[in-house]
Amino acid sequence: MSLRVDDVERFELSRPRLEAIAYRLLGSADEAEDVVQETFLRWQAADVDRVEVPEAWLTKVLTNLCLNQLTSARARRETYVGRWLPEPLLAGDPMLGPADTAVQRESVSYAVLTLMERLPPKERAVYVLREAFDYPHREIAAILDITEAACQQIFHRAKKHVADGRARGAVDEADARRVVEEFLAAATSGRTDELVRLLTKDAIAVGDGGGRIPARVRAFEGAAAVARFMWGMLKPAEAKRALVGGAPEIYAGVANGGPAVVAVVEGRVVTVVCLEVTAEGIAACRTQANPDKLERATGQWAAADHGEPLLVL
Repeated sequence: MSLRVDDVERFELSRPRLEAIAYRLLGSADEAEDVVQETFLRWQAADVDRVEVPEAWLTKVLTNLCLNQLTSARARRETYVGRWLPEPLLAGDPMLGPADTAVQRESVSYAVLTLMERLPPKERAVYVLREAFDYPHREIAAILDITEAACQQIFHRAKKHVADGRARGAVDEADARRVVEEFLAAATSGRTDELVRLLTKDAIAVGDGGGRIPARVRAFEGAAAVARFMWGMLKPAEAKRALVGGAPEIYAGVANGGPAVVAVVEGRVVTVVCLEVTAEGIAACRTQANPDKLERATGQWAAADHGEPLLVL
């Protein structure tokens, strides 16, 4: 069915919100774009004149497409090479969605996205729609074809499951740069005790190379182990340069609202290390090095002013 211009415009007005929901649910920008496009095709095929509330209709279609995607994604991730981590989004990416409240900012933090990977698909959908987009339980129940009481129970269960996340509110670029500068100075000082001082006692370090970049499956646990790993990771080496195609330039950045170490080779983002900062110190270093998950970050990087690198490896 051919859509009228105003029907296409109505969808395009909803696109940013739909992409933001899909990214939070799927942890992948590519997959989010795919399900939004599929939602548009469903909108194109529908009798839109009979759709009473287009926003609710589009959200329902998108959410159910995401639930199907999450179910199949879990099966795919069982054969994924190494640890699976979400795709990081750099500051200014519209897919990050609303950031008006601390709750909205936290819902897209890298720490919370990682924690949500543990939730069953429906639990994750309820959490995202309620926590990040403030949908009433009645509307979420209608989207998921469950009762309002069940929706409330699922939400409380999901919120409890992510309550252990240590994510803090979003930081501005000046704060992020200060955190990253201090982190890099300690990590490259040759004295691991300097970095240990910045880390929490139970800090962890995990990485996702997607089978294309070496990354250990098991997390490094404890401040001393994390400090040794990060010192080795940031130590210049010809083998590392050969692996990524040149000498990485290291910048301070913001990814998913938190401080991040961004490594760039000839304009291409090759690594993003998301630092989870708490009042007690840096609690986690999550490294995304899978090239497939850094293409969007490279586009964002090219469009932004990022100044001079802090160091070159």
